[in-house]
Amino acid sequence: MHYFTYRGNKLYCEDLSVKDLARKFTTPLYIYSARTILHHFYKIKRAFTKITPLICYSVKANSNLSILKLLVDNGAGLDIVSGGELYRAKKVGCPGEKIVYASVGKTEKEIKEAIDYGILMFNVESLPELLKINSIGSLLKKRISIALRINPEVDVNTHKYVNTSGGETKFGMDLSTVKTILEENKKYPFVDIVGVHFHLGSQITEVEPFIEAIRKVLEVVEEVEESKGVTLKYFNIGGGLGIVYDKEQPQEIEVFAERISSLLEEKKFRVILEPGRFIVGNSGILVTRVLYVKDATQKRFIIVDAGMNDLIRPALYNAYHKILPVELVSSSNKKKADVVGPVCETADFLGKDRDLDVKEGDYLAVFGCGAYGVSMSSNYNSRLRPSEILVKEAKAYLIRERECYEDLLQKEKIVSV
Repeated sequence: MHYFTYRGNKLYCEDLSVKDLARKFTTPLYIYSARTILHHFYKIKRAFTKITPLICYSVKANSNLSILKLLVDNGAGLDIVSGGELYRAKKVGCPGEKIVYASVGKTEKEIKEAIDYGILMFNVESLPELLKINSIGSLLKKRISIALRINPEVDVNTHKYVNTSGGETKFGMDLSTVKTILEENKKYPFVDIVGVHFHLGSQITEVEPFIEAIRKVLEVVEEVEESKGVTLKYFNIGGGLGIVYDKEQPQEIEVFAERISSLLEEKKFRVILEPGRFIVGNSGILVTRVLYVKDATQKRFIIVDAGMNDLIRPALYNAYHKILPVELVSSSNKKKADVVGPVCETADFLGKDRDLDVKEGDYLAVFGCGAYGVSMSSNYNSRLRPSEILVKEAKAYLIRERECYEDLLQKEKIVSV
């Protein structure tokens, strides 16, 4: 579901013409729909009404301050994974008690900063991290709230780079280790184990892996609570809900929520969700201008001004993004072509074998770019990162200025050696 629609032959974001926005702000350009973001946030909130979870938006999906502020102002918490994301959370005024902090490699500095801000809890990913936090708590003379991140090792049908459940991934702890930590919790006097957490991966389109993981984790938790008197308050099932990029058929959120809620609504835990892509994935498009149309011996290439540094998902995951003209033309001259960027890498493509009829100066819209677009962008080839705008009804807000050449050199120094 998104609010990018054609009116006649022109693509609109809410009530504004995408072509007009591209001309005004130039390209490459990220355009987000505020209405789409809030639609998905409230959709997941309504679906889980039975268990009223704390919804902590996953900042890594899209960390623009205006998007974070939009969600925080509407009641969302935040799921963070770095000191930089904590800094962003502070900037938009997210209450500490609505922040959960994951990451396998939290530094001592990051941990102390998060403690100072009063976050709800750390999702602890290893025994050494647990020992580190306990040591910091000892120095500060205070108990630090944590959840133990469990790797339940369930099969997840997604790209191997975004699968975080399984014996060969770096995330979380096996069930046996978690059980031992819970049973021996008195070994860690400056840590308050208040919950458990798992996160299976990203772009998951089925509910069954979540069901299996919840049952596995509940079995361990309930056994330890009964035998050792441990009392947990939070049950965090992470995020990872898939969206439609091409022909995916993700589980309807209402069905997903009903099945999850049926397992947890009778429990005493406060459930935490960490959706990212589900909320912002289809809220954004990347608009790019056609520079050249090149007919090579075996292929047609549509060369555009956006590249893998602006949107790395196709190069990194071979991910599919729908690509459509910003202005439709009635033509029977469509021809299969690869849509490629100016970066000096063969992997620099946005889409392959697309049926398009375009000419130099036309604009193309790459759909489904609200998540892991700008947040994974770079300055590779010394290219400038694009600007971002947020549209609400008939008004556009510039929420990130396009970089200039001076920005590229801001932290660098020339030395004579």
